[in-house]
Amino acid sequence: MRALDQVSLTIRSNEFFTLLGPSGCGKTTLLRSIAGFSTPDSGSIKVHGQALDGLPPYRRPVNTVFQSYAVFPHLSVERNIAFGLEMSGHPKAKIGPRVAEMLALVRLEGLGSRMPSQLSGGQQQRVAFARALAPGPRVLLLDEPLSALDQKLRTEMQLELKRLQRDVGITFVFVTHDQHEALTMSDRIAVMSGGKILQIGSPEDIYERPAARFVADFIGDTNLIEATRIAPQVYRTASGTDVNVVETDAGAGPIGQTVALVIRPERTWLSERGLGALPGTVDQVVYEGGDTTYYVALQQGGRFRICEQNRTNSKPRFPQGAAVSVTLPPDAIRVLGA
Repeated sequence: MRALDQVSLTIRSNEFFTLLGPSGCGKTTLLRSIAGFSTPDSGSIKVHGQALDGLPPYRRPVNTVFQSYAVFPHLSVERNIAFGLEMSGHPKAKIGPRVAEMLALVRLEGLGSRMPSQLSGGQQQRVAFARALAPGPRVLLLDEPLSALDQKLRTEMQLELKRLQRDVGITFVFVTHDQHEALTMSDRIAVMSGGKILQIGSPEDIYERPAARFVADFIGDTNLIEATRIAPQVYRTASGTDVNVVETDAGAGPIGQTVALVIRPERTWLSERGLGALPGTVDQVVYEGGDTTYYVALQQGGRFRICEQNRTNSKPRFPQGAAVSVTLPPDAIRVLGA
């Protein structure tokens, strides 16, 4: 199996860079290659111009935070944080102040004497961050470090981790399969599949302007409609409905080409039958607190998802079984080739 296939990228200094993709896409292998735990068959890895090829992990200017907290259960919080400093030969007089600095950075002041068993999961993860940052690496590698936390704590730690990166001013390379996590924290995202990088861009670029069907389908929720280009800015769906599009995409293709029209659920809305582009029937209504999601069975076949914000306490605008039409704003549609 080829875990990585012709991967080439440049990660900027002091950037929160995320490798995003499903299990088995190669993101962890790439992270392990940077760390020195895996050796690529070819190519070179450099940090600030320094070639890392052949260097063991402990001699690389990087440190890693793993999915499991991996804190030492027999050592106090302070001793956990000091461990890397002691192993790298830091002067004893400087270790104490550095540990205190790291405790303040991760907001664990006053807990240095506690044992890991006396801490919550979130606090243990903060200890792992502090221990990895204490030796002053130039790059911090993070392999899904938040996946073991419950959802509420995970959301809090996403913001905390972004704050840490900003405060310490070094490059973070973060691995995750969670799209929301990547969009929340990243300066740039590399979407991976099958050992390849499909697209690199800001969270806005990746979400609003996906360059491939996989990216559009993997990042957030999306609707994909098959259509044929019949004229500039006009596409015809399987039901014979003509859809206008604001074409800004190189993937628009020649007349007669079959493409996919990509529409995010929150960028469209439902109307009474006959008032929108795609007729259908409400198949399911899901109330989600701040939003209501409608699943519409289209007459042309397939299912379309529409997400509307609940601005009042009123009931959903359309009940299950209602005859409706889906409106497709031309500037909300992204065109991707077949």
